[in-house]
Amino acid sequence: MTSDAEFSLQVTAVASPASGVRQVRLERHDRTVLPEWEPGAHIDVMLPNGVVRQYSLCGDPQDPSVYEIAVLRAPQSRGGSEYVHTRLRVGDVIPVRGPRNNFAFAARRRALFIAGGIGITPILAMIRRAEREGIDWTLVYGGRSRDTMAFADELERYGDGVQLVPEDEFGLVNLPGLLGTPLPDTEVYCCGPTGLLDAVQALCKPWPAGSLHLERFSGTVTDGPNDAFTVVAERSGVACSVVPGQSIVEALADAGIIVPTSCGEGLCGTCETKVLDGVPDHRDLLLGDDEREAGTSMMICVSRAKGERLVLDL
Repeated sequence: MTSDAEFSLQVTAVASPASGVRQVRLERHDRTVLPEWEPGAHIDVMLPNGVVRQYSLCGDPQDPSVYEIAVLRAPQSRGGSEYVHTRLRVGDVIPVRGPRNNFAFAARRRALFIAGGIGITPILAMIRRAEREGIDWTLVYGGRSRDTMAFADELERYGDGVQLVPEDEFGLVNLPGLLGTPLPDTEVYCCGPTGLLDAVQALCKPWPAGSLHLERFSGTVTDGPNDAFTVVAERSGVACSVVPGQSIVEALADAGIIVPTSCGEGLCGTCETKVLDGVPDHRDLLLGDDEREAGTSMMICVSRAKGERLVLDL
């Protein structure tokens, strides 16, 4: 279930489930029901310092009045995690948007969860769903050290289904041993740092199509030509040039067409736009291979055109 609704929530509790991680509980002031969400969903959090960040929901979808997020304090924070850790307090009211889900959990027989660091947050809700639905599952969870691994104590109650791999005790997760042989009827759900995701993606190439599901927290936009092209907003009757170094979103804004955006890195899906004509040069980290091949939609915060003209449903 996906929503672009915007509303305000109050911080009702904060906790520290691991060193360098802050867990935040959000509710309406009157404790009324919030928009429904499914495991893998995230919300846009609009912080008072003007920064907008996407955080995965790590609570329980069966509790309709509460959202919970867990935020890692980044060493080189651009203002999001630093604010959450040092300035956000119980009682503060902040606008949020969503929830949206680009990492939906759909396993039916068996799930292999692979988490790195704060990447455990969306997977935590998936595990709860798998338990309720009787889906066979295994979690392999790596982190720098045991004290930095959020929710480790909660996860250990699942017993042998959980393998914790603190790097300072056991080294890195043995991904070739884990993924070297495709497992029948198994879907892989992985979230964590870019290096982990890239390695898992490479190892899962021999697996059946559709087996791998990834969630990225940071973007590395694919390099490519930076030529100028024309973008046409069909419904608005506006055409404008997108010059080198300028995004489609920026060019449209200069022409008076404002498209909602959030991450600016092709990660969150806020700016996904239908393509009516032309061939997109996809540079996001969200669309799957089939979606890229179809070329019917694109993330206009980072993607460009392969030709001289794109027509968009705007």
